[in-house]
Amino acid sequence: MKRIISIAALLILFHTSVHSQVYTTRTGFIGFYSKTPLEDIRAENNQVFAAIDPGKKNIAFSLLLRGFVFTKELMQEHFNENYVESDKYPKAVFSGYFAGDVNLSKDGVYKVMVKGNLTLHNTIHPLETPATIEVKGGKLLGQAEFKVKPEDHNISIPSLVRDKIAQEMRVDVKIECSTNK
Repeated sequence: MKRIISIAALLILFHTSVHSQVYTTRTGFIGFYSKTPLEDIRAENNQVFAAIDPGKKNIAFSLLLRGFVFTKELMQEHFNENYVESDKYPKAVFSGYFAGDVNLSKDGVYKVMVKGNLTLHNTIHPLETPATIEVKGGKLLGQAEFKVKPEDHNISIPSLVRDKIAQEMRVDVKIECSTNK
């Protein structure tokens, strides 16, 4: 039920006019990486809902945190239970817009600036990052990379393991969206 409400809220954000089409996917990719001398942490989620409205220049993502798969099972358990508290805060959501022109009538790669808010661990934090949107065969392919600090989202890392987790996580986003004609 919560998932339906979340998707409905994102679709309301993207209420379209006759001249605007929304491109979506439910199989987007978001991965995050933490590299330290003591340990590397890598997790990937291939169940990301994404929506792009190129007419209004809106963009949004939503994912279940339990959808992240780690290279080590114990890391996944600690991530969900101790850090992001997935049972209490099950989702991460980004909602914002992009600045830059995207020509939907012609295949090509367009550099844009994405600005908005990332909600994680029930904490909203502004996010601004360069990205690319590629128009290819009637689809929109999006790609971005940015950094997230756990403390920006009130995620506490115990001092016992602090040296094993980077101060900033690198986040990679890759999506392929199409219209629902």
